Amino acid sequence: MNNIKINQEKIVLLFVRFALAIGFISAVADRFGLWGNAGESGVAWGNFETFEAYVAFLNPYLHSSMIPVLSWGVTIVELVLAGLLILGLYLRSSALFSALLLLSFAIGMSFVSGVKAPLDYSVFTAASAAIMLFLYLSSDKLSQKVEIKK
Repeated sequence: MNNIKINQEKIVLLFVRFALAIGFISAVADRFGLWGNAGESGVAWGNFETFEAYVAFLNPYLHSSMIPVLSWGVTIVELVLAGLLILGLYLRSSALFSALLLLSFAIGMSFVSGVKAPLDYSVFTAASAAIMLFLYLSSDKLSQKVEIKK
């Protein structure tokens, strides 16, 4: 019975890791037009220029010269976090930084666009999943139950 519970926990942890990672990868893919062109149904940005305009909209206090830096920085961080989550490397840190990144998105979107935008895009939900993953991985209980084999 204990083995079944441990296996269920491993499956849930894997699902959360992959769901967060695929969410990051999907957002990056959208920025480079892999989901379609700007303005098409189901496409948030469609190209990097539209994404940069959205970053500028969410960060009106930033000087315009900082927008490309922030846009590329967030894009790189999302790809790195996705890779770490998929590979199972530095999971606690990856979960924590994923949560912080998603919360910063949610808060920024809330202040500029209202709370409906991050709710519609499930940003708070994804942040909660990342926080739960971090807290679970931080518990002493886990270190005894789930070991990542190399």
